[in-house]
Amino acid sequence: MNKKPYVPTDGAQYIAHSLKQLGVSHVFFMDAILRPTLVLMEELGIKRILTHSEKSAAYMADGYARITNRVGVCLAQSVGAANLAAGLQDAYLHRSPVVAMTGRKEPMLRHRNAYQEVPHTPIFSSTTKDSIDVAEAAELPHLLTQAFRTATDGSPRPVHLDLNGLGGEILEKGKVPNPTLPDAALGRLPEHRPLASPEMIAAAAARLAKAKRPVIVVGAGAIQVDAHDEIKRLAEALSIPIATSLGGRAIIPTTHPLHIGTVGTYSAPPGNQLVFNADLVIYIGCHAGDQPTNNYTVPAPGTPIIQIDLNGQEIGRNYPNTTSVLGCPRQAIEDLLAANKNAVGWSDWAKYAASVVADWRADLASLRKSDNPPTTVERLCREISQALPKNGILVADTGYSGIWTATVLDLPFKGQSYLRAAGSLGWAFPAALGAQCGAPDRPVVCFSGDGAFYYHLTELETQKRWNLPVVTVINNNSGFGQGTPKIASFYQGRKGGNPDEINRFGPTNFAAIAKNFGIDGVRIEDPAELATALKRAINARKPILLDVVTDIHPRAPEPWEPPTV
Repeated sequence: MNKKPYVPTDGAQYIAHSLKQLGVSHVFFMDAILRPTLVLMEELGIKRILTHSEKSAAYMADGYARITNRVGVCLAQSVGAANLAAGLQDAYLHRSPVVAMTGRKEPMLRHRNAYQEVPHTPIFSSTTKDSIDVAEAAELPHLLTQAFRTATDGSPRPVHLDLNGLGGEILEKGKVPNPTLPDAALGRLPEHRPLASPEMIAAAAARLAKAKRPVIVVGAGAIQVDAHDEIKRLAEALSIPIATSLGGRAIIPTTHPLHIGTVGTYSAPPGNQLVFNADLVIYIGCHAGDQPTNNYTVPAPGTPIIQIDLNGQEIGRNYPNTTSVLGCPRQAIEDLLAANKNAVGWSDWAKYAASVVADWRADLASLRKSDNPPTTVERLCREISQALPKNGILVADTGYSGIWTATVLDLPFKGQSYLRAAGSLGWAFPAALGAQCGAPDRPVVCFSGDGAFYYHLTELETQKRWNLPVVTVINNNSGFGQGTPKIASFYQGRKGGNPDEINRFGPTNFAAIAKNFGIDGVRIEDPAELATALKRAINARKPILLDVVTDIHPRAPEPWEPPTV
C-alpha cells in the first residue's frame, strides 16, 4: 500500500517542509524568529545555527550559498531586520542566492509607534532583488516559492520575506489550504540556462579572429556556472592569457602559465599592465565594475570587448564597444571555441604575458622565503599556499586580506575554491563557518586581518558549539594597515599629532582569546613555525586559530596604473 505524502497544514509546517524539499541543510539565525518552525526543522534534519548577530547570520548564509551554489537561508526577528539587511550587502554585491526571512509587527500595530518597529521594505530595497510582505499563511505556497525562484534566476541575489508577527508567529499559526511544496530544483542555481544564439557566437568569433593580443577576464559568474574546464580548454587551445576578478580567481590554477593574475584595483602589476595592452578583452561572467577595471581604466576605453553573461542588463554597461553574447557562459565558451577551431592562436602573445608574470614573481622570491621576524605577509601567503589541500577552500576578508590573497597567495590545484568579501569588513570569519557547513568534508581556511576579525570574534563560540573545523589565520599587525601611508600623508607638515589614533589598536593576543572560547589557539611570532603549524591545524580537522604577528608598515602589491594622458 502506498503511503500518502505528508501534507503540511499550518505556516510553520509549510516553511519547514518547504526548506527540506528545497535541499536546505542549514539555516542561520538570530533569536527570536520562527521558533515552532525551527523545532520542526530539527525533526527534518535541518541544522539550526544560532549566531551572535544578525550580520553574522547573513554572512554565514552567504558563505554557504557561494560554496554550494544552493540558496542560503538566514532569519531574524523584527528588531533585528535592519542588521540583517546590512549583512546582505556582501551577498548582493557578489550576486549570491540568499533568502532572508524577518518577522514584522502585525497590521494593527503598524504606524502606531509600536515597540521595535520600523518599515522593513525600504531597508531591504538596496540589498535584495525583492522584498516581499507575507501577510497570511495561505500566501506561502506562492510567495516562498517565488522568493527562491527570484534568488536563483538570472543574476542571483538575495530576496527578503517579511513575515507577519514579531517573530513570524502569526504566519506560523495560520492555515495553508493548498500546501503544494516548491519544486526542489529552485533550491539551487539553475542547471539548465538560456543558450547564446548562433548569430551571437558568430559575431564574437569574427571579432576574436581580428585580435592580435586578446585576453580573457573571468568573473564570479563563470564560477557559478562551473565553467572551469571550458575556459581552460578555450585558453589552452588558442593560447589566450586569463586574468580574473577576485570572484573568479579560482577558475584555473593560479600557477597555470596562462594565468596572469587578478586585474583592477586589487591587482599585482602584471594583470593591469597586460589587460591594458590587450587589443580585445573577453569578459566571461564578469560585470566589469570599478574594481576589476581599475576604476574603468583597464582595459583602455575604446578597447573592443566581447562580453558573455546570463544577464543582458550587464552586457555593455561599462564598455560600449561590446559584442554581446547573452546566454550560459559554459555553453557559449564551447561554441566560441568550435567557431575558432581553425585559428592558429596567440602563442607569442601568451609567452610574452607569461614572462611578465614570471619576472614579477621572481622579484617577490626573497620576501616569500624570508626567515626574519616579524613574519612577512608574503611568507604567510606562501605557507598557506603550500599547506592548503587540493580540495581546500580559502575564505578571505576585504581590504589588505583581499589584496594579499589575490596577488601573492597561489591556488595551484583545480579543486580549490576562493571566496572573498565583496567589501564588508569582518565578513570572512562568519562566511568561512557558513562555507564549512555547506562543504563539511572540505578543509576551510579563513584569512583575516585583526581589524576584520574584531567584528565577529564572538562567533568563536558558534564555531566551538558546532565543532566547525575551520582554520582561522589572523594577519595580526595591530591596526588597519591598508590606510597607514594615506593617514601619515595627512600629517605631513603638521607639528605634533597622533596618527595612530586613527588606525592603530591592540596589540591583542587572539590565540589567548580563542582558548577562552575553548578553541585551540596558537601564537606565531617566528616564521619558521608557520609551515608546521598550518599543516597540523589543517590536518587536525577541528577548530583552530593561528595568530600570526606581522608588521603594519610593509605594503601589499600596488596595481599598475595606466599612463596619464
